Amino acid sequence: MALSRRATPALMIPHQPDSVDDVLPYAELALRRRARRLWTGQSLRLDPLQLFAHLAGRGIRLPVGTGVSLIPLRTPYDAAVQARSLALITGRTVVMGYGTATPGFVASLHGAPYRSPRTAAVEFLTAARTLLDGSTADLAGEYQRLRTALPATRPHPAVEIGAGVLRPAMARSAGAVADVAITWLTPAAYIRDVLAPALREGAGGGRSPRVATVVHVAVDRPGRDAARLAASVVSGHLTAPHYLDMLRRAGLPVRAEDDTRVKAKQLVDAGVFVYGSPAHIARELARHRAAGIDEVILNVGGVQFTHGLPEALTDLEDVYTAVEEHHG
Repeated sequence: MALSRRATPALMIPHQPDSVDDVLPYAELALRRRARRLWTGQSLRLDPLQLFAHLAGRGIRLPVGTGVSLIPLRTPYDAAVQARSLALITGRTVVMGYGTATPGFVASLHGAPYRSPRTAAVEFLTAARTLLDGSTADLAGEYQRLRTALPATRPHPAVEIGAGVLRPAMARSAGAVADVAITWLTPAAYIRDVLAPALREGAGGGRSPRVATVVHVAVDRPGRDAARLAASVVSGHLTAPHYLDMLRRAGLPVRAEDDTRVKAKQLVDAGVFVYGSPAHIARELARHRAAGIDEVILNVGGVQFTHGLPEALTDLEDVYTAVEEHHG
């Protein structure tokens, strides 16, 4: 059954792979189930862009995306070259999503954290988008200073620049400079009521970025503990102040001093971590789309990390089938 492009979920590689073999099962499933896009986060083991190029060389040609790569690792010029190269190699659309990383990681690479992470992101995204548009990037900012253009190349599928977005201030900035706002652990109602209006405000009457959201899912099966599954995949995020602040803005009573399992259970109870039957998950994904989320990205990392890859792949197969049935 062929679903509409918007109704078809994308798929997230939930871990930093050590080899191509670690990723092939996800890539092959994404191709077989006609996933909207294959996504990965930043990997410091196997570079995501080289991984996607390798998959294309093996005949696995998919729209791809990074959600998100880290700004301190690249210059805007290199980011634009790499993204365009991937579009040329794969023959498919590319979303290059970027975020600023933690202050400690930035300091480890550049000697000091960004004074203003939002300014750093805006300058980087503006320069990369300008270069990809074929114009000269002429920027003398706090973090980016360049005056150059990319050499022309043959036509290629679209390259979208994405921005990691959690809170309204960054959403307003992304509205002005990004093609895609990429969110993680963001409740659907919070996107609809808080982030989407801020994106439109930042766009200033122009085209607002579309929203791509990573949704953590797991099928309710015997022997599984939903809170344990959630904690296994987002425990680090549940200690980060900016994620806790976002969740509190969304109405979740998370506290920094609470145990990780307590906070993880709150995610399950609020439907941020979607746990239930495949049919229930399909309905929740439809609810996300109804909230204005253009691209829903499935992440079964909680299942992989606690029960192994075969069970994670089975969950994905069942969820894709349930989505098809829901829309059929």
